[in-house]
Amino acid sequence: MYIGFSEAELFLRNCEDAVILTHRNPDGDCIGAGFGLKDILAQLGIRSRVVCHDVFPSRYSFLTDEGAGEDFEPKTVIAVDIADTTLMGDYKDIYGDKVQLCIDHHISNKNFAERTLLRGDATAACEIIYELAQYMGVKITKHCAMCLYTGIATDSGCFKYGCTTPRAHEIAAEMMRSYDINFARINRYMFDVKSMGRLKLEAKVNELMEYCLGGKLAIAAVTQDMMKEMNVSMEELEGFAPLTIQLEETEVGILMREREDGVYKCSFRSANDVNVSTICQSIGGGGHAKAAGCTINGPLDEAKKQLIEAVERALG
Repeated sequence: MYIGFSEAELFLRNCEDAVILTHRNPDGDCIGAGFGLKDILAQLGIRSRVVCHDVFPSRYSFLTDEGAGEDFEPKTVIAVDIADTTLMGDYKDIYGDKVQLCIDHHISNKNFAERTLLRGDATAACEIIYELAQYMGVKITKHCAMCLYTGIATDSGCFKYGCTTPRAHEIAAEMMRSYDINFARINRYMFDVKSMGRLKLEAKVNELMEYCLGGKLAIAAVTQDMMKEMNVSMEELEGFAPLTIQLEETEVGILMREREDGVYKCSFRSANDVNVSTICQSIGGGGHAKAAGCTINGPLDEAKKQLIEAVERALG
């Protein structure tokens, strides 16, 4: 059931002992939304904890060091920035059919929760968390402000992606103006600081990039062997996908990342007008028009073939 801010406020004010689910391979938006919501619930005197299938990347420690929350048997289950229960990883078996509220901005949301606060036009889930806090009249702490700024900055590609709304700029400005957050440091660590292994892997990915369909599709794969060779973890690959649409002629870019179980996590990017969410939905994924994703089983050559065919159908 889709709901508005009034129903979401009523639910949150009356909930108890909440577990907040974030998606596997966590990024800045799901982490910011999860910990930002945790701060808001704390202002209401409601204890909560943030959980994820994967370990939160160390570069987000300035947000996660506040603590994911004390351990307790949850009475409330909330999901943030999750469009599909498959993105929960191991937590799908525990909470997949028990989510009472989902706060999300993906137009491909499967409406799996009892209540869904969906704003498909929002830049990030953190934008919705901010609007919800404003609607409820709940105080935003400095830590919450850092969470919300980080989520909006990362999901907008530091405000350069097509999904960036004027409202996203306004909220970011408010976080900077009223809470004295170190936005320059946040942006440096989100977008500029890289390990030596990551720099070498970027060069390798550019070298191995394949251009198909007359150059309209660029596709690159990062295998487990490559990550081990460069001593790079999966968490360091966040932000790699835009490398695939650097060439002027490219319309669609795909970055394939091999997980330890041999499944490939595929991130799609659209350079111009191609709706990659539609492509991903055709093969079991989803996301936004300009940035979407799916998972696909190996072996690598077969997986690539399926992806290329899906893009070819979309391009006509």
